[in-house]
Amino acid sequence: MTRLKSRYSKKRSSFPLFLILMLLIAGAGGYIFVTYFEGEKPLITGHDFPEFLGKEATVLLTVADQKSGIRSIQISLLQKDQEKLLLNKQYPRASKDNGAGTQKEKISLVINPRQLKLKDGEATLKIVATDYSLRGLLKGNVNILTHPVVIDTKPPRVSIIHSERYIKPGGAGIVIYTAEDTVRQGVQLNESYHPGFPLTDGSDSKFISYIALPYSTTKITKSVIIAEDAAGNRTAKPFSTVLNKPQQKKDKIHVGDGFLGKKIPEFEEHYPEMKGDLLQKYLYANRTVRSMNNDKIRRLCANPTEKRLWSGKFLRMAGTSKAGFADHRTYYYKGKAIDRQVHLGMDIASTRHATIKAAGSGTVIYADYLGIYGNMVMLDHGQGVFSLYSHMSQINVSPGDSLEKGAVIGKSGTSGMAGGDHLHFSMLVNGVFVTPKEWWDQHWIDVTIDEPMVDAKF
Repeated sequence: MTRLKSRYSKKRSSFPLFLILMLLIAGAGGYIFVTYFEGEKPLITGHDFPEFLGKEATVLLTVADQKSGIRSIQISLLQKDQEKLLLNKQYPRASKDNGAGTQKEKISLVINPRQLKLKDGEATLKIVATDYSLRGLLKGNVNILTHPVVIDTKPPRVSIIHSERYIKPGGAGIVIYTAEDTVRQGVQLNESYHPGFPLTDGSDSKFISYIALPYSTTKITKSVIIAEDAAGNRTAKPFSTVLNKPQQKKDKIHVGDGFLGKKIPEFEEHYPEMKGDLLQKYLYANRTVRSMNNDKIRRLCANPTEKRLWSGKFLRMAGTSKAGFADHRTYYYKGKAIDRQVHLGMDIASTRHATIKAAGSGTVIYADYLGIYGNMVMLDHGQGVFSLYSHMSQINVSPGDSLEKGAVIGKSGTSGMAGGDHLHFSMLVNGVFVTPKEWWDQHWIDVTIDEPMVDAKF
């Protein structure tokens, strides 16, 4: 009885040890399986994969594997029965030195279809990522990502219908052309880019671009029509235009203490950073504030309405011309020249608080105070053409208002850098100040814009 009990006790004592051993083996096996036979595929993330591949395109992607680490990445381009290997990169296995191995890799790959001798047409971008898992008969987990693309290496075809033959500094004109299957097209004239717009509603191949030269232009160094397609192919079609140089007018402006005492408080209210005495503050306004204001005006012109909203010549307010476009002004204080600036508009004086009307049909894009311009209104007339009205005493419109030619927008005044009640009127083409005289002239409108447009539609 005693011996039998002893054997039974030994069996009972050995059973927990066996169970613990089996649990340890199972745990170790589970750890090994989870660690070395993990089943999570590498993650492939494409960053704005292109729809088109032009002469050269860049593909950006990220491959990540936080478990066993990346083993390899292959990228290829498939077209019909061809497969061109673009990238085949192998990565070292995890070790004590590099920890978990490569867990994340960013790829930037430049593809040139012509060098690969692939034809224009449909193709497939293929990315294969493999990790160091022992699954799949030790081959690892594999993730495959495919992305359809269109190979297009032919630049857009551009044909010139009409281009401006003569243009002067501060002058404007148009270029009409055809460009097919483009995502961006326009005219580069010296340093300024002038976007193109459909010549007529529904037109998908004929475009018009309003162009202009700054008043300070001394020669034309570049005049090309630029067209780009979705694949990034680019065409630059040159055209010829002759620069007519106008005579510059010079003017003298005398600044007195009375003017400074009246004007500087107005500017201090809007530009509290002004420092120094009255003259120093005046120079800050005439230089720095003027520059900031003109930058703001150029930004306002950056997104014009695509449809032409105006017709016929622009209206000129009745009154006497007090200053002309591109007058080169020298400012004097107590007989000494203190500054030089260029006047970028026409000053017209009439009766005090004269009614100001819209020079052409358009949309109000600005109606507020703006430094040297004082209370100012800007109208977008479509396709890059803008008009500007400043020094107003009263504004009757708000941004977003659609106005017909002749609609009342406010009253003249002396706000901003104005010595007396008048309207400062400016015309702009894609942010470039141009002479209003051309736009007030129906003959110029007919010959320069409307007649070439009519001819181009046929």
